[in-house]
Amino acid sequence: MKKWENKFVIGLTGNIGTGKSVVRRMLEHLGAYGIDADALAHRAMAKGAPAYEPILETFGHYLLGQDEQIDRQKLGRLVFADPEALTRLEAILHPLVEQAVDLIIRRSAQRVIVIEAIKLLETRLADYCDNIWVVYTPPEIQHHRLVNLRGMGEKDARQRIASQIPQENRLARATVVIKNVSTFEETWRQVTTAWQRHVPVGEPHPIPVSQPVKLSLGEVNMVRATPKQADEIKDVFNSLNPSSTPVTRANIMAAFGEKAFLLLKVENVTMGLLGWQVENLVSRTTDILLDPALPPAQYIPIMIREMERASGYLQCEVSLVFAPESLSKHDALWNSLGYEPRSVASLGALAWQEAAEESKLQNTVLFFKQLRQDRVLRPI
Repeated sequence: MKKWENKFVIGLTGNIGTGKSVVRRMLEHLGAYGIDADALAHRAMAKGAPAYEPILETFGHYLLGQDEQIDRQKLGRLVFADPEALTRLEAILHPLVEQAVDLIIRRSAQRVIVIEAIKLLETRLADYCDNIWVVYTPPEIQHHRLVNLRGMGEKDARQRIASQIPQENRLARATVVIKNVSTFEETWRQVTTAWQRHVPVGEPHPIPVSQPVKLSLGEVNMVRATPKQADEIKDVFNSLNPSSTPVTRANIMAAFGEKAFLLLKVENVTMGLLGWQVENLVSRTTDILLDPALPPAQYIPIMIREMERASGYLQCEVSLVFAPESLSKHDALWNSLGYEPRSVASLGALAWQEAAEESKLQNTVLFFKQLRQDRVLRPI
C-alpha cells in the first residue's frame, strides 16, 4: 500500500552542485509541494532539537560555536572525511527527517509532493516515492558551482564530490533524468516535459489566487506569474525601479530558480510586483514594487495578504518581509498587517535567522510575522 494515499510523490535527488533545488522550485511553479529534506536535517540539529544532544554525545562538544549551535561546517569536514562517522550521523538524522517529512505531507493540501534529498536513495524515503527524478551535471560543472557560486574551498569541494556515490548509480534508478547543464529555460523545458509525461494530474495546478477586489481606480487582481511572463516582469522591474541596474529576461528566468512572483494588476494593467520564496517553511519577501500612482496603504496590503495566503498554503511558520526604506516608514501600514521590525538576531529560531541572513538586502528593513504556532522539529 502507498504510504501517502491520494498523493503522487516525486523523489528528487542528485549529487552536490547539480542543481536539485532549482528543479524542485520549477516543480513548485507547476503546483507541487516541495520539501527540502536536507534543510529538515539542519533543523533537527539546532540547539534543543531532537538531534542536538545525540550528535554532541557521538562526536563531541568541540563542534559547538560561540552561540552554542552545532557548527555544521566542522561537522561536515569530520563526516565527509570518515565514512563511518557519516554513517553514524545519518543514523541519528534520517529517522527524524522521515518523521518530519511524513508530518508535512499528511497536512499538505497539494496532490503532488516533491522530496528533495541528496541521500534519498540511501533512505526508506525512496521506497515511498512514485517517481525518482535525478538531476545530472558533469563533475567539472559541479566543481565550478561549489567554488564559484557557494564559495567553497577547492579542497572541500573535491572532498564533497568524491564522498558521494557515483552519479551513474543514481541514474540507474531514475524514472526521469534532468540534465542541468545549460540555461534555465532549457532545464525548465525538460522539467515541464517530464511533468506532462509522468505526473498523472493533467495540467499544472499552481497555488490559486484570491478573487479580484474593487478599489477607487478599478478592479484589482493578483496574478501568480510563470516563466512565460518573464518579459512582463522584466519590464515592471525596469519601469518601477529605474535607478537600479537594468534587468534582463535572463535575470528574471534565473530568478525563477529561486522565487515566485505575484503581479498586481489594476484594470488589467500591471502596476505592482511582489517577489518571494518559501524555503524550509520560511516565507521571504525580497521584492516589493508599486506604481507611484497607487497609495501604499491601499495596495500593499493586497499584495502582502496574497503572499501570506500562499505561504500559509505552503505551511510556512513565519513571514519575513524585506521592505525598501521608502515603504518601511509606513508604520501604521505594517502594524495593521501584524508585522514588526526586527533584527536578524532577535528572530529566535535558528532556521528563521539563517533564512533572514541569507536574504538580507541593503537599504531594506526586516519585518517579521509569525504565521503558525506549531513548528516542525520544534526545539524541546
